[in-house]
Amino acid sequence: MARVWQQPFLNVFRHFKVDEWKRSSKEGDVAVVTDKTLKCTVYRVRGPVSAGNYIQLPKTSTQSLGLTGRYLYVLFRPLPAKHFVIHLDLCTEDSQVIRVSFSNFFKEFKSTATWLQFPFICETGTPRKGVGSPGARWTCLQLDLHDILLVYLNRRYSQLKSIRLCASLLVRNLYTSDLCFDPAVTVAEARRAKLPITPIPREMAFPVPKGESWHDHYVHVRFPSDSSKTSSEAVQKSCSPSEAVLAGPVPRLLPHPAAFSKLVQDSLALMVQKHGPTASRQAPSVPRPLPEVSVSCERSEVCSVGGPSGRSQEPLAWVKATDKHVVSDSLHVSARQTTVEPTAPEDASPQESPGRKQNQQEAALGKDRFQQRSFLPDPVLRLKGVIGFGGHSTKWPVTSASGPCAQALWTRDGAAVVYPCHAVIVVLCVNTREQRLFLGHTDKVSALALDGNGSLLASAQARPHSMLRLWDFQTGECLSLFQSPVHTVCSLSFSDSGEVLCGVGKDRHGRMMVVVWGTAQVGRGGEAVILTKVHSDVDIQAFEVAFFDETRMASCGRGSVRLWRLRGGGLRSCPVDLGEHHALEFTDLAFRQAQDGHTLYVCSRSGHILEIDHQSMAVRRARRLLPTQTPGGPLPQKQAFSSGPGIAISSLSVSQAKCAVGSEDGYLRLWPLDFSSVLLEAEHEGPISSVRVSPDGLRVLSTTSSGHLGFLDILSREYSVLVRSHAAPVLALATECSRGQLATVSQDHTVRIWDLATLQQLYDFASPEEAPCAVAFHPTQPTFFCGFSSGAVRSFSLEATEVLVEHRCHRGAITGLAASPDGSLLFSSCSRGSLAQYHSGAPRCRILRVAANVVCQEACPNPSALVVSGDSRLLAFVGPSKYTVTVMDTTSLDELLRVDIGTLDLAGSRLDSAVAICFGPAPPGHLLVSTSSNMVAVLDATSGRLVRELSAGMAVFCSRPPTGPSRCGTTQHRPALAARCTSATQSLCGLWLSPPTSSNSLVWETPSFSGTFWPPLRSPLQEVSKALPGPPQPAKLAWVQDNWRTWCLGPMAFPGSRCPCHPRRPHPGWTSVPGPPRTMMVRAGVLGGPGGDVCLAPILTCFAAPGLGEGQGHGGTLLPRLTVSPLSSGAFSMSDESCGPEGLCQASGPPVLVQKEAGRAGDGAWGATGGPWDLGRPPHPRDWPSGLRTDPAAPGRQGMVTYRANGEPKAPIGPGACSTGRARAQPPTRPDSYRHFTTRYKASLLAKGLSFPAVGDEQLHLKAVMGYNGNGRANLVWRPDTGFFAYTCGRLVVVEDLHSGVQQHWLGHPEEISTLALSHDAQVLASASGRSSTASRCQIRVWDVPGGSCRQLLSHHDTAVQALAFSPDDRLLVTLGDYGDRTLALWSTATYELVSSTCLPEPVHGVAFNPWDAGELACVGQGAVTLWLLQQRGGDVSLQVHREPIPEEVGGCELTSLCYGTTPLLYCGSNAGQVCVWDMCVGRCFLAWDADDGEIGVLLCSGARLVSGSNTRRLRLWAVGAVPELRRKGSGVRSSSVFMERELTLDGAVVSAVFHESMDMGVVGTTAGTLWYVSWTEGTSTRLISGHRSKVNEVVFSPSESHCATCSDDGSVRVWSVASMELLIQFQVLSQSCLCLSWSPPSCEHPEQQRVAAGYSDGTLRLFSIPRIAMELKMHPHSAALTAIAFSADGQTILSGDKDGLVAVSRPRTGMTFRVLSDHRGAPICTIQSTRREYGDFGAEGVDLWLAASGDQQVSVWASNWLQDRCELVDWLSFPAPALTEVPSCLPPSLAAFCPWDEALLVCAGLGVHHEVVFYSLRQKQVMEKIPLPFFAVSMSLSPGAHLMAIGFSERVLRLVDCASGAVQDFAGHDDSVQLCRFAPSARLLFTAAHSEILVWEVTGH
Repeated sequence: MARVWQQPFLNVFRHFKVDEWKRSSKEGDVAVVTDKTLKCTVYRVRGPVSAGNYIQLPKTSTQSLGLTGRYLYVLFRPLPAKHFVIHLDLCTEDSQVIRVSFSNFFKEFKSTATWLQFPFICETGTPRKGVGSPGARWTCLQLDLHDILLVYLNRRYSQLKSIRLCASLLVRNLYTSDLCFDPAVTVAEARRAKLPITPIPREMAFPVPKGESWHDHYVHVRFPSDSSKTSSEAVQKSCSPSEAVLAGPVPRLLPHPAAFSKLVQDSLALMVQKHGPTASRQAPSVPRPLPEVSVSCERSEVCSVGGPSGRSQEPLAWVKATDKHVVSDSLHVSARQTTVEPTAPEDASPQESPGRKQNQQEAALGKDRFQQRSFLPDPVLRLKGVIGFGGHSTKWPVTSASGPCAQALWTRDGAAVVYPCHAVIVVLCVNTREQRLFLGHTDKVSALALDGNGSLLASAQARPHSMLRLWDFQTGECLSLFQSPVHTVCSLSFSDSGEVLCGVGKDRHGRMMVVVWGTAQVGRGGEAVILTKVHSDVDIQAFEVAFFDETRMASCGRGSVRLWRLRGGGLRSCPVDLGEHHALEFTDLAFRQAQDGHTLYVCSRSGHILEIDHQSMAVRRARRLLPTQTPGGPLPQKQAFSSGPGIAISSLSVSQAKCAVGSEDGYLRLWPLDFSSVLLEAEHEGPISSVRVSPDGLRVLSTTSSGHLGFLDILSREYSVLVRSHAAPVLALATECSRGQLATVSQDHTVRIWDLATLQQLYDFASPEEAPCAVAFHPTQPTFFCGFSSGAVRSFSLEATEVLVEHRCHRGAITGLAASPDGSLLFSSCSRGSLAQYHSGAPRCRILRVAANVVCQEACPNPSALVVSGDSRLLAFVGPSKYTVTVMDTTSLDELLRVDIGTLDLAGSRLDSAVAICFGPAPPGHLLVSTSSNMVAVLDATSGRLVRELSAGMAVFCSRPPTGPSRCGTTQHRPALAARCTSATQSLCGLWLSPPTSSNSLVWETPSFSGTFWPPLRSPLQEVSKALPGPPQPAKLAWVQDNWRTWCLGPMAFPGSRCPCHPRRPHPGWTSVPGPPRTMMVRAGVLGGPGGDVCLAPILTCFAAPGLGEGQGHGGTLLPRLTVSPLSSGAFSMSDESCGPEGLCQASGPPVLVQKEAGRAGDGAWGATGGPWDLGRPPHPRDWPSGLRTDPAAPGRQGMVTYRANGEPKAPIGPGACSTGRARAQPPTRPDSYRHFTTRYKASLLAKGLSFPAVGDEQLHLKAVMGYNGNGRANLVWRPDTGFFAYTCGRLVVVEDLHSGVQQHWLGHPEEISTLALSHDAQVLASASGRSSTASRCQIRVWDVPGGSCRQLLSHHDTAVQALAFSPDDRLLVTLGDYGDRTLALWSTATYELVSSTCLPEPVHGVAFNPWDAGELACVGQGAVTLWLLQQRGGDVSLQVHREPIPEEVGGCELTSLCYGTTPLLYCGSNAGQVCVWDMCVGRCFLAWDADDGEIGVLLCSGARLVSGSNTRRLRLWAVGAVPELRRKGSGVRSSSVFMERELTLDGAVVSAVFHESMDMGVVGTTAGTLWYVSWTEGTSTRLISGHRSKVNEVVFSPSESHCATCSDDGSVRVWSVASMELLIQFQVLSQSCLCLSWSPPSCEHPEQQRVAAGYSDGTLRLFSIPRIAMELKMHPHSAALTAIAFSADGQTILSGDKDGLVAVSRPRTGMTFRVLSDHRGAPICTIQSTRREYGDFGAEGVDLWLAASGDQQVSVWASNWLQDRCELVDWLSFPAPALTEVPSCLPPSLAAFCPWDEALLVCAGLGVHHEVVFYSLRQKQVMEKIPLPFFAVSMSLSPGAHLMAIGFSERVLRLVDCASGAVQDFAGHDDSVQLCRFAPSARLLFTAAHSEILVWEVTGH
């Protein structure tokens, strides 16, 4: 009934009385005026700011209109040339408020969870006489509120809450109704014509003059356009045969839906239509602000008409209002149909053939075009957008700034930029990001030029030899096409008038050539003519025609600057006298008009900028750009990209007042023309390749060699990124239609997610160590899957931007990924032929099955490797061989069908193989197979029979075509785009093409289909290939099912534009790169003043774009770094070039321009000493440090580069030792190797300012340590001849006598020890620990083994030390940093001074000295063995490095371990389980075998035996005696002579091992915290040292103190011998944590019976019998985890407390729980203690006295007699808690215990107002004593003997308190919080626990 009063419609203004101030709100300029057109009063809302001028209903946001009508009718008129905004607040059925906004101010559709913004675009044309302009017409805006929420947010509409109409507009009224009215038909007209439609009510109707059409005066906008099927059908029925005209503007709303909840293919265009009663016309042309152009041989001009699906899918569609009446007999548009948008003439080929024009004439005459056997329109694809930047590389020699053609130009008005993207020329509007495309080139564009008028564009391509095109820049028409005599054009330059074009390049003989064309007749029917051409022997890197005289030019290159002149049909040049600068390599030049003439600016790679007088042809002034030394820094800092003394300048551009300079250090700098100061600088992530100042001088365009394009706004000092790119070929792609996303993987080791609607990058995942190969989206969840070259398959969450799960069931690179359409299953295949099945229904997928040798092993990574049918029932792939295709059941992986493709082509001379496959829709259930003979076989997916065979040209399909509704309401099949097809909306998810195609990322749009097509005479894909720009390279295509678009990616993709995204936490091993922000910080400063004084400009305050948090930038990633800093004094320094190289200061700070007048005497040239490290070899994909330079004194060593570092501080020692600051800013990526040490996370911090007892006065002596740190690496040493045996436990070095078991403990490290190394003479031990919270470096301690004292303390590495090694003569110690440090340091053991330090470009897993040569050491890492040769010359020590890559036969693995064998062999283990053998004499790998299934982390060799240990827990002994003989046979020898002698399986991954020289016995450490004694002779392993893996929770003692028991989070209960500290018994419960423990008291009836009660995290209680070594009883008294447990005094009752605060009383004899106390409910029970009540009356009766303490500072004391079932409360204590600001981050437990020397006293500690221990008297009911503490106590124990109390703190300190005297002593040695303290019953021993380590202290003096 609530909706009845709103029917049939509701006048909103009248009902809510908008004229009353109480009911509505009117702000700003709102007035009531009379409109002449409507002849009534209307509201006028105007003002400069829309937000301050509006009408709002209701008045406040707390009120609601409560309007439930489905349609909202807004009768309004936009004010001409003004913006308006309409806000609607809609309520959904789940009470969610959604704001929907419409405005002509919006440029694009935007969507969030609570806001939809729709652009309202209406372009005005020339109206007819008497008809108002479109912008001034009254509009009936009809909004379907129900469909808007359903389509775009998948929500149900409930009611309209509020409305706000903002300036500037006129509004007559608002109406709501459930009826769909036609505003152009009145009630009278509908009755008279008996139309089955709902006419507009008279109250809502616009007045129409007699005899005129409603549409001539008004506009009807309905959105969404197809909201009501019923009304649409009714309109179609009402269509009259008369032909009316659709005239006037067609406003359009242009969003892109965020979610698709129904079949909305026809509503994705989201146009707002103008309706008429009946219409039939040919739609007008659709000009665009940036018209898209293309070159094509043939194209149909038949308009795309039909249903709503026929609309254009452009992100921004523009409609020009026109009033032309166009009548066509062949096209009929019904009244409710969408206004037709044909393909615009501008979108067609600029060069139309006569045949094409004839076709257009035939279409105009109405001839039947459907008889032709081709697609309509033809071609079927239209290029819509391009993502990427860069063309053909034309720089010679290739430098860091070269690469793809990185040239970009400004248009004359500065509103757009022109740049190449492969073979496409893109004109990008800077403000709207709209693209205009020039198509026609068939290869990469190598050069561009635009004339001064902005009317003529010239472009050249690389192959065939330098084809040039001249374009009409305004229309996009190709005016001329001709071939250049230059083999490859590298530079083009137009004269200002556009009549002269100069091109520079090399001829086929490699000689430089300059060609001049005359272009005056181009565009007037003439062609470009060659005026002259000349060869030159000088190098030309840049060439430019002077803007002031088209006959004068200038060029620059290596060692030359020349001025050219065109005269008398010839071209002559004259060199400029460079003087001392004749040897410079010049890179760019620019002309500038000055008052005294014209000046030429030239820049060089050495940092010089020369000013050249054009008239005198002499150098007027020379300046130099240098890095500066940081003030106060002892050593210069090297720049990141330059290898010479000066900063290499790659490009410059000059305006009237400023000069922009781009350099290879990644900086764009803006200078005044006097070069006195840096006005602005913007840092990029890579070398800058070109800069261009806009014509107005307000913007600077910059490009980088990594394919990024952006500009710096000088006024706002903001940097905007326009285009971003992959840096390597794209390997695979996948699309996700529901969220509109595209995923691409590339050889640049990145996975990028793009938005299909905006073409912007959303996410960027980087994997430095392994390359992604395949990608697939989850069909229903916001996740995607990615396969890698290592065989890993990872699932990524797009919401959390992290890795959800990782699977490594494959041994080879992933070749295919496919998810079933229902989202339940995922399949992956690898290069070794295995197929894996996963359950992907849950967020974290799991492996179900793995099948071996079923997939073709010859397949490359291919999106078509695996395909799943549309019903998710069938899986198809190529395999087991390339000649067969197998179909399996997706659930069981049962083979259903195997088809031999080789037998299909019986007439062929060669065996046919399958290339790619895809499923057709079901029915009919076909399987399409593309073959190597360019055929497509259509097979029956059930029987395998051949249905038909199609000639596909060169087309190869690779994925399933999803089904969808056709335009005629049926689902059809379109195999290969060539077979019979009936206007279906099927779209291929993936497609491979081999015709000429682009290597970039292209977006193609499919115009609508009409009619029925039969197989054409020629392959339609061949027709499509004509429109595909680029050379014949394989490309990847993916069709987007919803928008009729397709993506095409070739070998190189250059994805998109900037996109703000939130910071994400990457998975370990991954780098999550967010998209770039909208702005970039720039630095500004002013340099000048007398005497070189520096004057500072005000500090800039810049902010990132909204939604961007701090730290989103990623060092060395995709965008310029966000930096704001003032230029401090000394940031600039002046220097004279006459200085020698000794005075050179290199730094990464702001630059210095060194200025001198030309011709100054005495100026010497600078010597360049830098160079790449890998001379003579291909460059490594990751740069090696530039801080180490080539040693010229080592000739004759091919591939050898010397790394120089001195013992004196000539080279940096410390963090600045390597100039990889950009890489260091990047979070370190942990390698996929368990060899690297990772310190365990600790929330505790070391205490400061404590006083420890003097030596000899300690009351506690550390007796033993129980456990071994399995988290360390190589943290075990043993010397069998001396018996020295040492290992680590936490921060302690434990030295143990293996015969007596006596331990020594070397304390001093502040953090967990990572590794150990023992000198060869066993006199020195080196240990390394991680960086502590109080220190900035790791600590390396050198111990004197005989004395047990620390000899030296070293500090150099930043994060952790990975390995230590002594040289064979013990004169040197090498220390290797971990993956975060990446530093190799060399120390002298004589003085322990740093000899050399080298920064490594990638993580190194292991290092070892050559045992036969103390001057050689080897490192292993990613894909290579690195050999270092030490050479000493005087006081300098140089390192020569040589890298030997792993042979291809071994595979792309990482070497993780190494050891030297017999001379000259080096054994290396890999993460793939292989052992490689290297011949060090020749530096080659000659043998490899599979030694394990997992990563080999330990290798030891002695004589003819080799021991390998891996993360598969296997320890294997190999016989390698035949390997030296195999070395002589060379590469390719078989490994059959190497065999395994023994194998042992231990309890964890092997991390440490030491063996005797005979290899018969040794000691091995595992990650389980166990040290094993291994005897190969007996084939046995004996446990030497054992400890818990996880946190120790309790220690209890037997009554006789002969044994103790411990429990841990690892679920084990271990029983130890107290005398020997050896493990005797272990009880293990899987998947549970043992949290509490209690040993039974001595029983009078059975004194030999000893039992241990243990409580677990699942609420169970288990009773273990020690004599029987068995579990006697399992109870479940609690539903929550047990946290405390205790036996009663007689041992017949067990008290247990849980996490919820319940205390259960149980009898172990019966297994029954007979009482539960809930007094402490709500807080966990921390302590339960029970004792016999021997004396004293505390006011209650009972035999036992027990207490319970809970986490809410409550302690209860009880007296009980359990045999009589009596329990009474004796006392209840509540301790106050401090303020929340004082509570520590980790709350300590509430501790309570009965005082053993006075049972009337209760000792409590825990949370309180103060840090203290409280002694409370149960008799006197008051506090007797308080002992202050330095921190909160986390553990406490009272000695049963002396009055001693042990207290543990989270600050890793143990305190012993003498309660009698008040004396205290503090003890260190724990690696974490001391969570446990327990005195033994005899009071002679104290056990403490810190995480998993247990320390046993001996109590002395009592």
